[in-house]
Amino acid sequence: MKLAMRRQHASLPPVPAERSADASTKPGWGARLGRQVPALLHDRTFRRYWSGQTISLFGDQISSIVLPLVAVLALHATPAEMGYLAALVWLPSLLFGLHAGAWVDRRGRRRATMIVADLGRAFLLASIPVSYAFGGLTLWQLYGVALGVGVFSILFTVSDPAVFVSIVPDDKYVDGNSLIYGSRAFSFVGGPSVGGALVQFLTAPLAVLADAASFLGSAFFLARIHPEEPPAAEPGKGSLTAGARFIRHSAIVRASLLAVSIINFFNFVFFALFVLYATRYLHVSPGLLGLVLGIGAIGGVLGALVTKRLAARLGAGRVYTISCLVFTAPLVLVPLAGGPRLLVLGMLMAAEFFSGFGVMVLDISVGAIFSAVIPDHLRSRVSGAFQAVNYGTRPLGALAGGFLGTVIGLRPTLWIAAIGGMTGFLLLLPTQVPRFRMPSDPRQEYERAAPASPGDHELADGPA
Repeated sequence: MKLAMRRQHASLPPVPAERSADASTKPGWGARLGRQVPALLHDRTFRRYWSGQTISLFGDQISSIVLPLVAVLALHATPAEMGYLAALVWLPSLLFGLHAGAWVDRRGRRRATMIVADLGRAFLLASIPVSYAFGGLTLWQLYGVALGVGVFSILFTVSDPAVFVSIVPDDKYVDGNSLIYGSRAFSFVGGPSVGGALVQFLTAPLAVLADAASFLGSAFFLARIHPEEPPAAEPGKGSLTAGARFIRHSAIVRASLLAVSIINFFNFVFFALFVLYATRYLHVSPGLLGLVLGIGAIGGVLGALVTKRLAARLGAGRVYTISCLVFTAPLVLVPLAGGPRLLVLGMLMAAEFFSGFGVMVLDISVGAIFSAVIPDHLRSRVSGAFQAVNYGTRPLGALAGGFLGTVIGLRPTLWIAAIGGMTGFLLLLPTQVPRFRMPSDPRQEYERAAPASPGDHELADGPA
């Protein structure tokens, strides 16, 4: 089926023709360098979108280590309180994900929503160093900031897929996701290292300013693009649950949701306690922990570089399935860590390296698959429904991690989390996911992914 509104990508330059080897026509170093730049980055709109995402992702990785360290070092949080903090960031996904997706699709103006979300998160994060400077920072304020950041994050996240497909041509979904997640991989390398160093020299609360500034950078670049977004959805009966019904009818998306929800639950059991375990029980300083995680995250960079080649050779579905195991299995090295200090640091680094490789391959491949199988007019609602379950497991996992860490101890809980996360891979094996390959015409996949059923008119009236 044809899209109701085709996107134009005339700004993407044609692939340069091969030139003669004659010295008079041989291109200079500038032209040769230009041909090494991915085609999408020649497009000004995508380049600005990618720049904003890159800045924001780098800031996120700084705060991923800084916010827990604020709780641990400045406020002396217990294992249970660490669980509450991690849970509150993701609780809005569970409570508001479905409604946020429906609201964004009905409202349209997704880029504007993303800008507001960036500004809101910057303001909330900036309140932490301000309160700390005046001696008023409390754990309750940290909880409030975490919850508010989570609300704005769900609005940003459900808006993003429609903006992405408005900018990226249909046949460049893997390329676009590779560039975005490549930035994420590089942020894993630099973010924790910078975050740890900032905490070491500025204190944890003041280091939060780096993440606040990153959201301002993201808003700046989003304000400079004007993509032709899919039209707003018409309100009607069943519009709130249209995303959930699409997932129910799509074997690919449904199986993926089950697998990654299991993985995310156990990953956040692990995540809620990792910083506390590494600093308090393995006696790794904040600066050194950031450096170890940054060096180990080179695995994520490698994953971003090879995913396109792996997907072309093995199929996106098979690569995605294998990456679910590669992401989770290396985490057993953390509770296993012991012995000489260098061995402990090496095991933490190896866990981060191989897990980072796996999660990058996972995110790029599943992002490309979903870009191909989800119709434009349902993207925000499918994203909201998917995240209500997928991200909704994160606060539950974090709370479970805090509870188990208090009751049975940190190391046994980390063992449970590492082993439990591997079950997501097992759940994918008997499904259609391992056999999925990116279609030559991505729109044809809709008909296989979402068969219409009585009452599901929104799944049948457009690209379905």
